Amino acid sequence: MKIAIMGIRGIPANYGGFETFAEELSTRLVERGHEVTVYGRSNSIKYKGNFYRGVRLVILPTISHKYLDTVAHTFLCALHSIKESYDVVLICNSANASFAWIPRLFGKPVALNVDGLEWKRAKWNRLGQWFYKISEWLSTFTANEIITDADDIQKYYLQKFKKNSTLISYGAPVGKVDTTKALEQFGVEPGKYILYVSRFEPENNPHRVVEAFEKTKTDLKLVMVGDAPYKTKEIAKMKETKDPRIIFTGYVFGDGYREFQSNAYFYIQATEVGGTHPALLEGMGHGNCILANEVPEHVEVLGEAGVFFNTKNNGDLTEKMQYLIDNPDIVKEKEKLSIARIEEKYTWDRVTDAYIQLFEKLVRK
Repeated sequence: MKIAIMGIRGIPANYGGFETFAEELSTRLVERGHEVTVYGRSNSIKYKGNFYRGVRLVILPTISHKYLDTVAHTFLCALHSIKESYDVVLICNSANASFAWIPRLFGKPVALNVDGLEWKRAKWNRLGQWFYKISEWLSTFTANEIITDADDIQKYYLQKFKKNSTLISYGAPVGKVDTTKALEQFGVEPGKYILYVSRFEPENNPHRVVEAFEKTKTDLKLVMVGDAPYKTKEIAKMKETKDPRIIFTGYVFGDGYREFQSNAYFYIQATEVGGTHPALLEGMGHGNCILANEVPEHVEVLGEAGVFFNTKNNGDLTEKMQYLIDNPDIVKEKEKLSIARIEEKYTWDRVTDAYIQLFEKLVRK
């Protein structure tokens, strides 16, 4: 099949979950004999080649603005797709639902991965929240098929819109890496730090993690991997912590990111909004014990492999951190359960199989 993927910043992945997903999926599709094109944004992708690991790249301009970046670029991608002979188009992000009809009008079936409930994110004002709610509704009929990545999101679309969706989770690699260059760069030792990875946005609770860690009694460090595309006073204040054990690395991708995931004492997933979070699955695949915010999506992914905290109890995160710090035997037990859970349900090969099955169904229709 000839497959197009759009609605993301592009590959090679250098930002977040959808980009990692697109890279992992597209390269595996190519390995299985399909022709894949991934669209990228000119303000994000600096890779110069026309192909990346066998995947054709099309880089188009965009508008570098918080509210326009995604939709402006996807609109151009949809127009570009008109002249291409794609068998199927995969669009990422419910915000792009209003453009799914364009490829369809020219005979190209469209699958739309709606991600999580974006309107819940604190970064959006009322207009942004309204736009995402409208986009959710549009997604139920502008695309041929919508894809959800968690049971909770699938149930939401079924209950609110009476719309069935195809449930396909994200994936994760299994295994650790042996190198430690990134750790050496930031002065941390393997097994001597707690890891947090996410964009620094309010609903991801980076400030809560920092505040909770400041109250722990330990020589371990806290490594905060990530940043925010749009700086706020809250983030600046968080980074002013006087605790010398806390290290802010900024964004880290590729080998450096895998090194941090491979050598943590345990990993914290504090997010509140979204479907299945790629960093959570990657933390599990790298063999981490996971301390996670007790929201339905995390409980679904982790099952018995997780240790959970409740954000409604202000002291609970500190308590659970200290519990894991003081009980390395529990940490070791949860590490084994994490890997087993990924191998059972969340490998990238399983994800690729599911997408191929869906694409073939859409092409046949």
